Amino acid sequence: MKPPDSNPADVFDPLRPRLLRIAYRMLGIVAEAEDVVQEAYLRWHQTNRDVVRDAEAVLVRTVTRLCLDVLKSARVRREEYVGTWLPEPILETVEGDDLTLTLMMALERLSPLERAAFLLHDVFGMDFEQVAKALDRAPAACRQLASRARDHVQEARPRFPVTEAKGHELASAFHAASRSGDTQALQALLAQDAILYADGGGKVKAVLNPIYGREKLVRFFEGVWRIPAVGSAQLVHEGTIDGLPAYVTMDPDGMLQTTAFAIEDGRIVALYVTRNPDKLKGIRRAVVGESS
Repeated sequence: MKPPDSNPADVFDPLRPRLLRIAYRMLGIVAEAEDVVQEAYLRWHQTNRDVVRDAEAVLVRTVTRLCLDVLKSARVRREEYVGTWLPEPILETVEGDDLTLTLMMALERLSPLERAAFLLHDVFGMDFEQVAKALDRAPAACRQLASRARDHVQEARPRFPVTEAKGHELASAFHAASRSGDTQALQALLAQDAILYADGGGKVKAVLNPIYGREKLVRFFEGVWRIPAVGSAQLVHEGTIDGLPAYVTMDPDGMLQTTAFAIEDGRIVALYVTRNPDKLKGIRRAVVGESS
């Protein structure tokens, strides 16, 4: 007979990083993901663990269902969100998967069940029997959910991606051009149909609606250059944010901004700018070494 598991943390803690990754990919907000995982731990603590054969399956199911509950209210909050909503930026591709910020934006347009089925199967490698138990749906239904999501995500994947080194080279070149006011350099870096998304959340100044097209973007940056703080913003980090080449800058007043780039065929096709300070607390701790 199996001895009772007296310490729930002994099983839970090794699984916590995976559970956090699932919750973050589902929700796009680190704090909400951490809350969900903590709630899962409390429930695990109250579970009769002696009868559990597969702790990971039980915990993934718990986290997934908690995330689905959060998404019900999150959809309403995001409809009321001021301006464009972007996932909270995290440094590097922690999961080692290829689900970039661009693809996370594509997931935002799916139903919560489609998103969950796709993430659990395609990203985290669970078979459809396991996905079915997590979602309380038939395996065939989960297969259809994941298929619909996969088609949608496939449309957002770059057809002609660039190497990681080239991506960082273009990001660095954009930063230099955006500081110097070199419009010709900007035009050379941007694709004709490039898009800029900015997330200020109503907390700080940011464009409320996406800006479409190279010419409009160049005119936008021409206006930005007239703002004194832009030229004196300090580059504090260059690297990867949610799988995309990116950098972090700090204004003279201490305001942080992340800028990430989707690049295809050697040109920037999308810029993702996050300025909402609520979403930059983790970035501030990581690159500045201080809490908000």
